[in-house]
Amino acid sequence: MTIPFIGDLSPLRLKTELLSGLTVALALVPEAVAFAFVAGVHPLVGLYAAFLVGLITAVMGGRPGMISGATGALAVVMVSLVALHGVQYLFATVVLMGVIQVLAGVFRLGKFIRMVPHPVMLGFVNGLAIVIFLAQLGQFQVPDTNGQMVWIEGMQLYTMLGLVALTMAIIFLTPKITRAIPAPLVGILVVSVLVIWLGLEARTVGDLASIAGKFPEFAIPSVPMNLETLWIILPYAFILAAIGLIESLLTLNLVSELTDTRGGASQECIAQGTANVVTGFFGGMGGCAMIGQSMINVTSGGRARLSGISAALFLLGFILFGAPLIEQIPLAALVGVMFMVVIATFAWSSFRIITKIPKSDAFVLVLVSGVTVASDLAIAVVVGVIVSALVYAWETAKKIHVKTEINDQGSKVYKLEGPLFFGSVASFQELFDPKNDPEDVIIDFQGSRVVDHSGLQAIDSLAEKYTNAGKQLHLRHLSKDCRSLLHKARNMVEVSVLEDPKYSVAADYEK
Repeated sequence: MTIPFIGDLSPLRLKTELLSGLTVALALVPEAVAFAFVAGVHPLVGLYAAFLVGLITAVMGGRPGMISGATGALAVVMVSLVALHGVQYLFATVVLMGVIQVLAGVFRLGKFIRMVPHPVMLGFVNGLAIVIFLAQLGQFQVPDTNGQMVWIEGMQLYTMLGLVALTMAIIFLTPKITRAIPAPLVGILVVSVLVIWLGLEARTVGDLASIAGKFPEFAIPSVPMNLETLWIILPYAFILAAIGLIESLLTLNLVSELTDTRGGASQECIAQGTANVVTGFFGGMGGCAMIGQSMINVTSGGRARLSGISAALFLLGFILFGAPLIEQIPLAALVGVMFMVVIATFAWSSFRIITKIPKSDAFVLVLVSGVTVASDLAIAVVVGVIVSALVYAWETAKKIHVKTEINDQGSKVYKLEGPLFFGSVASFQELFDPKNDPEDVIIDFQGSRVVDHSGLQAIDSLAEKYTNAGKQLHLRHLSKDCRSLLHKARNMVEVSVLEDPKYSVAADYEK
């Protein structure tokens, strides 16, 4: 059976996708409500975002089976905007955030996610697993008489822990018995029935907030349409767009690895942007990909777009019709599901390899994990990429060296090996001795690669030193583009075109 936007689905696959979507929808409810509280908005603002962002990205995203919705990474940025200017400015910001993300997709900026090194990716998943775990600890707290959050204790705590452990055990054992129903869904249903049947004292979804509502309505954000408003929302929009795209594209890569398929980065950027533009006009707080719910979907068997679409539609059904039933689900069951997500998400292999990989990679892995927990995902990834790039530049800079010889004509020949770029310029300059070299000097670049303008400037400076010393310098096997950009050394270039290596300065072969 072929369904538009969804693809070929057999009856068995159809059942798997729908049940996976139902499982994800159940897990989305407490997350969306919690993140709405973090951002300082009404719970329905988070639920509408989970529905709209989830639906649109499922239909047109670059990775079928990936789940998007309201996320904590965005909520922590939104809270100050809402506190200072109100929720209407948040809706306007979400619209502008979406526009920026669409432009990122149009200009194919998503491809730069390939520059994220593997240690950064490992640090990302480990850090995010820790963040998901810590987020669940909030369900073990309740407000006291003064409104302060305190830890539950006594029988309430033991009941909560017992139900969480039971849920995890059911999820672990179910696949060994049957794969006809997603294990997380079995865990939620069994624990919910048990709590209701036995009349156990357990906190439920309804204790967080009522999720009953109506269909989201279109409305233009009620903010002044002037430059002052733009300058208020623009910084937030750029930060939210960057965080949303980084988390979405890294989740896309992770899900692609788990399912051994490929995803479209630029298409995902456009989908995320479109979803946020629409969400802003329908009273949602915006969102991005959710690694926890995506892992639930993948482990439950969701592979096609139908799982994400059905998850969004089930969530809408909960809001419109099923709130009294969904609000009876014990939070312990959902916490147990998310704890299993943490176990599945964390890259446990990193403990095994951390002593075998280069120390710099191990440092980056731990650094990114720590910054993700302490700050946010976007900063962690940027820091990890910068540190990795600096380490690479430092290691590459140490590879430049020369072999010297005196040829039959009595000229001294420097055979340069290694890349010449900003990081290796200082080492390059120390390899030569203009004051003590003979009258005729040859520098052979056949084994070298001039990467950037700093390398060209270093060659120019070296040529000037030999000229000032009254000596003749020959630069051989230097590429044509390098020769054309040199200034002082241009007249000294002596090249055999037939022997010249075919390369360019900072050539970009990315299409």
